[in-house]
Amino acid sequence: MLQTEQGRIKQGKDFLPEGLWEVIFISTLAAFPVLQKSLWIVAICINKKRGLQKLKSKAYSKAPCLCILGTGSDVGKSIVTTAICRFFYKKNIRVAPFKAQNMSNNSGVTPEGLEMGRAQIVQAEAAGIPPHVDMNPILLKPTSDVGSQVVLMGKAFANSTASEYHKKKDALFKSACEALDRLRDLYDLVVIEGAGSCAEVNLMEHDIVNFRLAEYAGAKVILVGDIHRGGIFAQLIGTMQCLSAEQRNMIAGFIINRFRGDISLFHDGVEWIEKKTGKKIFGVLPYYTHISIESEDSVVIENPKTVTVQDFSTSAIGVLRIPHISNFTDFDPLLKLSGVNLHFLEKPQDLLYFKGVILPGSKSTRSDLAWLKDSGWINYMEEYVKQGGYILGICGGYQMLGEFIHDPQGLEGTPGSTRGLGFLPVETVLKAPKTTTLTRFLHFEEECSGYEIHMGQTTRKAGNSFLKIISRNQEACMDDDGCITDDSRVIGTYIHGLFDNPGITKFWFKLMGIDRVETGKAHGLQARSMEYDLLADHFEKHVDMDAINRLGTEMK
Repeated sequence: MLQTEQGRIKQGKDFLPEGLWEVIFISTLAAFPVLQKSLWIVAICINKKRGLQKLKSKAYSKAPCLCILGTGSDVGKSIVTTAICRFFYKKNIRVAPFKAQNMSNNSGVTPEGLEMGRAQIVQAEAAGIPPHVDMNPILLKPTSDVGSQVVLMGKAFANSTASEYHKKKDALFKSACEALDRLRDLYDLVVIEGAGSCAEVNLMEHDIVNFRLAEYAGAKVILVGDIHRGGIFAQLIGTMQCLSAEQRNMIAGFIINRFRGDISLFHDGVEWIEKKTGKKIFGVLPYYTHISIESEDSVVIENPKTVTVQDFSTSAIGVLRIPHISNFTDFDPLLKLSGVNLHFLEKPQDLLYFKGVILPGSKSTRSDLAWLKDSGWINYMEEYVKQGGYILGICGGYQMLGEFIHDPQGLEGTPGSTRGLGFLPVETVLKAPKTTTLTRFLHFEEECSGYEIHMGQTTRKAGNSFLKIISRNQEACMDDDGCITDDSRVIGTYIHGLFDNPGITKFWFKLMGIDRVETGKAHGLQARSMEYDLLADHFEKHVDMDAINRLGTEMK
């Protein structure tokens, strides 16, 4: 056997150039006159066989896949996928992540200027490769309880209700399979992440992201359950009971996530599950607090509360938890800082306790603006600004801080205009196409980076621009971004990833009088890479990675 450059195994006649063994065989037949009449039959058979071989060769030349499915939402599929990508990256295996369909308002931008889910961007970083929309061909960005913006191959495709989207699933599944095939042609291994529970019996027939995709890829499945929320036995056994025999046979084993306490007390539980299911438990992962990885879902923002700041030795910053909040990963760098407490706030309350307040991005800006007014937040914000507070608006938050948001095309509902909060002298017109760029900008001559994802354009009528953009998607420009009031107390910007730039963080903190915080030497990708290594080490310590390695490198 021989290992090829692509990491594939070739045997026997495969070492001969294509078609050479047929030539040798036919030449041999031709040497015997009695067999010469049979040559045309042999030629036809060989020609048919060659066609079949091309199909088989095409299928078998593609990289193998591992599929990470879950017993439910937020059980740890994304973090397990990230860890496995990092593990194989450290083994010098070319690995890529893949999620056919992601539902999230946390998105980012690829080097080509296309939009995809943040979770797959994180996984690509862990794999040591640039993110590409083939890794997340379908992104659903919820705009209401029953509707989403559909982003297909990085571009806004349509606004769709759940029932409308359901009718498009067969065509979308084809697009997802084509994207997966392209990744399998480029990499040595693809780690597929499923969505939600893989055992939703009412949805299985039209599933495009769990077992149907795993079957298409010929992938071995690892099922992830979360013991932290309780009921791990019911999670795993119940999921297995809901699956067909064929689907159960695809499952290689389990990973149990977020275990707290003495693991020795769970050994008999491991044995019981393995005996009951006939499947191996690859590992039981202890709950950790020493690793910080971006997540799609955050307990911090899902459980907002009224906060009264009593410890004035620690500076507090409030983030308004609007209903359609997007890209809350913008604030991950702030969560890592000592000396600062970040609070996500939903119920209207006095803001005077807070050094600064952030109005984040939104997937439904006009709707969230109406919510701020109807809920009474606007009164507290007006008082906060009057008393000298500091407000930062990012993307949709920037638009809301202005005087008007005009929506002539009805991109966010009924066409019309909505009066803004009036804290910045700007007006926004929502219109297609969507801006999705990797952006470089200057802030006091310091070059920084971030990304933009927004519909529409904002015009500044007075005040000063906040940043000077010098390139978008690697194309040079010299554009103004955002707005800052003369007293620097209210700032708006379209730039996501702002706090990945220590200079920006220090600037805003200094304005607010926060000067005791060390932003650290490592930031951005360098800091995230250190976290990916910690995650891979954690997995290697508690998961049978030799078994995972065998699953990931064997051909189907």
